Amino acid sequence: MANAKQNLVIVESPAKAKTIEKYLGKDFKVTASMGHLRDLPKSTMGVDLDHGFIPEYVPVKGREDTIRELKSIVKKSDAVYLATDPDREGEAISWHLKELLGLDDKRSHRVTFNEITKKVVQESIQNPRAIDTDLVDAQQARRILDRIVGYKLSPLLWRKIKRGLSAGRVQSVATRMVVEREEEIEIFQPEEYWHLDVVLNRLDKPGTFKARFYGDQEKKRELTSEAEVLTVTSAIKTAPFTIASVRRRDQQKSPSPPFITSTLQQEASRKLGMTPRRTMSIAQQLYEGVEITGEGAVGLITYMRTDSLRLSQEAVVDAKKFIEGRYGKDYHPGEPRQYKGKGSAQDAHEAIRPSNVFLTPEDIKKDLTGDQYRLYRLIWSRFLACQMQNAVYDSVVIDAVSAGYIFRANHASLKFAGFTAVYEEGRDDEKEEVQSPLPDLAQGETVALSDIKQEQKFTQPPPRYTEATLVRAMEEKGIGRPSTYAPTISTILDREYVIKEGKHLRPTPLGTVVTGLMKDKFGDIVDLTFTARMEERLDNVEEGKREWRAVLQEFYDPFSQALDEAEKSLDGQRIKIPDEVSDEACDLCGKQMVVKSGRFGRFLACPGYPECSFTKPIVVEMPGKCPKCGSRILKRTSKKGYTFYACEKGAECGFMTWDVPVADNCPTCEQTMFKKSGRGFKKPFCINEKCANFLPEDKRGYQKKAAKTEGETAKATVAGKKAPAKKPAATKKKTATKKTTTAKKTTKKATDSA
Repeated sequence: MANAKQNLVIVESPAKAKTIEKYLGKDFKVTASMGHLRDLPKSTMGVDLDHGFIPEYVPVKGREDTIRELKSIVKKSDAVYLATDPDREGEAISWHLKELLGLDDKRSHRVTFNEITKKVVQESIQNPRAIDTDLVDAQQARRILDRIVGYKLSPLLWRKIKRGLSAGRVQSVATRMVVEREEEIEIFQPEEYWHLDVVLNRLDKPGTFKARFYGDQEKKRELTSEAEVLTVTSAIKTAPFTIASVRRRDQQKSPSPPFITSTLQQEASRKLGMTPRRTMSIAQQLYEGVEITGEGAVGLITYMRTDSLRLSQEAVVDAKKFIEGRYGKDYHPGEPRQYKGKGSAQDAHEAIRPSNVFLTPEDIKKDLTGDQYRLYRLIWSRFLACQMQNAVYDSVVIDAVSAGYIFRANHASLKFAGFTAVYEEGRDDEKEEVQSPLPDLAQGETVALSDIKQEQKFTQPPPRYTEATLVRAMEEKGIGRPSTYAPTISTILDREYVIKEGKHLRPTPLGTVVTGLMKDKFGDIVDLTFTARMEERLDNVEEGKREWRAVLQEFYDPFSQALDEAEKSLDGQRIKIPDEVSDEACDLCGKQMVVKSGRFGRFLACPGYPECSFTKPIVVEMPGKCPKCGSRILKRTSKKGYTFYACEKGAECGFMTWDVPVADNCPTCEQTMFKKSGRGFKKPFCINEKCANFLPEDKRGYQKKAAKTEGETAKATVAGKKAPAKKPAATKKKTATKKTTTAKKTTKKATDSA
């Protein structure tokens, strides 16, 4: 008897295939293409630039076995459902699969899943559609644009600067943003200003509070010199202080909207210390499916590449049920909250949210890796909070007047938690000074001056970008799209146009030189508004409003002309990259060492080569001072790759610790404080044994292995020999996760960041 034919579903990754197959039953076979199987050739341009930008697509090298296997399965299948991701890239992969496997319109069906749940998967299979050629054309246009820029500009950079460089529409603009921020910092001129605080006491009742200089004659004013401060202090020392006004009001704070790609990357960076690349990798795992006890593989979140704030009716109804059930009706605003995205947002997807809000992070914690749990909790909490009632604060503002000068004190205390019972958004800047509660003062009351505190300040330059703030800036300026933020930042770091110092991004001399050349010869490519307009044109192609070849032609004609002019003007020139001079002196000859790049990354080298060939690793200086001798604390790496912190004098001093030094000094002994290494450990402690604030090692948060009981020891010993230790469950899980991660690396999509 011949085997009955079946329905075939093709997705991109094995994890996604496993989750979907569980929902479709025995009549469906689900398999993975492992990403793109057809693309432009690597060795040549692969695009006919003179005859309508016709692309030459070829099978991806090394994927022959997968292609043969898919063709074999397709022959045995009645219908083929192309179920790649619901975005431009996914649409293009489905189109390439259809062409590569020779599928006709009758047998092939396109389906997408905004979330991988039983209901959505089954509904999507029942309602397939044709491949959206506008989406495919938009992806082709982006791919060809990036190919033109990369394959035309990169060789020029090789010839004029050095080999191995690359240029790209989005990566070059991102590099420019980092370079120009550094230039802003370098030319910044600090301006002086002063803080003037007074400590005031009630006359006949207990109560002390601090107020800050606000202005005069009800006009806000800054104190910009010591002379101005002296004028004010001289006047208030002899004049009485009177409470001019006491203003109380309920201040409401609304929750943040649900996550989109950019805000998820920013918040994961701020709260979890995850890079955008890591965030998207973990989010992909949560979307495709995780093994949950008693449930099997479950897709935990909706699609994570989105700039839409839309939420489904079903999702907000479920959120209301959960909020009212756990927190009470007062915590829900009554009507579902809907959020409106910016004009350029694509509304094809929802915002990022949990697929099932009733599946709480705590319920499934044991089934998730640490990073999966933390990211799922972040997404779950943000979604739940966005559907909750406003937080209400009791706000008090008090103005005290003396000699015509106004001093203001304010305080806000939480009156109703609202959404803050679940979640509060993180901040990029430092936290505001903690306010103290204010006495119950009355208007017209006289208070006494107890103390005057003045502090000179200077305005600070704009901070360097972090990965999170660069993503936010790219989004605000319309540079790139949700799928490109993470790969773009990874590219400029990998190319060493930009490096990370702590969390901050700093351009290298190489990045500065390349950006200078690009701005001089290819202004449009690195122009922020031009790049944003190009993204809008690609969006127009996706919406069917523009023809993709016309968009390419508009770009290529002036670009080709600029390329010819650059070749002529740079003929015979080679641009030198200035050395990046370090603060370290050569141990042999005393010259200031410079930063070089090699096979194993950046290192310090003596500029006196070949006369002096001394090199050493780059020193990373940590905040604070050595508690033993007061020298610098340096970050070091052991032979096995573990990070530790040691005095710069090495064995001469002998100080070494696994704990991380922080910028704060102990308020008691003023020595450098430390915190436990690892994510999630924020509270610093004092390690000075002579200090009253000293925290013993066993109370710093380290987990100690429980000692075995005599019975356990006996069980582990058989015939005088120790039985082989059973592999811990956590180790098994880690191994399984590693395999999954390896598989996902194979399925990684071609990025748009070139």
